[in-house]
Amino acid sequence: MDSGNRPFVQILSVVVFLLCDCSALKSEGRNDVNCNLVSREGCNEILHPHMYSPSVNQKDLDVYDSLWVNNKDVATQTWETPFMQHMKHGDLQSDDYVNFMIQDINYLVNVTAMLKEMTKRVKDPEDLKNFFQEQYEGYNSFAEAILKQFNLNGVSEIKPIPAMEKYLKDYKDIMDNDKPIFFAVSLLPCYRLWLWLANELDIGYGNAYFIWKMNNMSGHPEKYYRKLLDDNLKTKEDIEHADKIFRQQMQNERDFFAAAPAA
Repeated sequence: MDSGNRPFVQILSVVVFLLCDCSALKSEGRNDVNCNLVSREGCNEILHPHMYSPSVNQKDLDVYDSLWVNNKDVATQTWETPFMQHMKHGDLQSDDYVNFMIQDINYLVNVTAMLKEMTKRVKDPEDLKNFFQEQYEGYNSFAEAILKQFNLNGVSEIKPIPAMEKYLKDYKDIMDNDKPIFFAVSLLPCYRLWLWLANELDIGYGNAYFIWKMNNMSGHPEKYYRKLLDDNLKTKEDIEHADKIFRQQMQNERDFFAAAPAA
């Protein structure tokens, strides 16, 4: 995207739309529209993700919770990035935020395309087939709305930063080389991470990024993932591989946040 040919006000309007439109989409029942842009439900009840504590007995956790607990350290690293800390203090530069969100438009369109491919590949089991169909419909509706809103035919002119390029490549590698359930696992880290970050963000209405917090602090990813993971990850080997993929994608999220702005 050649943002230099667009008035800065128009680019900022992209951000306003991205922040405000997710609640409307989620109120329609869309699930996990996009992990980087939205990926939360616009519901009233707040999910407080399982926080790591030495008192937690991991033997009592199911797959969904153990993935988070095992990799909570990466969430903490993401929270400590300059991007999140500047957001917390309200002094995150607008161009850094705009650049971040432009990368997310590219992410949205590319992940939508991969989800479309997964709907063609996965015919069974029924729960996984339905999961990918629902995910694709949500992502696709949001992608179409974003592209139409800003008169874009695609994202070919958006050059991904190295962190985003690796993130999307890892998605593609998982899609092509792993069982379908692991692609579902690969989508979960950003969903849980953004929800947790928004709840960690202790800011009020006076902070320019308060709307980001409000639009991301509520959600129930466990509704879509808990039973799916328990039913499709039965062996020790599969659970360990799921943990590896979850951590890899958590690290990709961390690296994306860390890429902007400079400290």
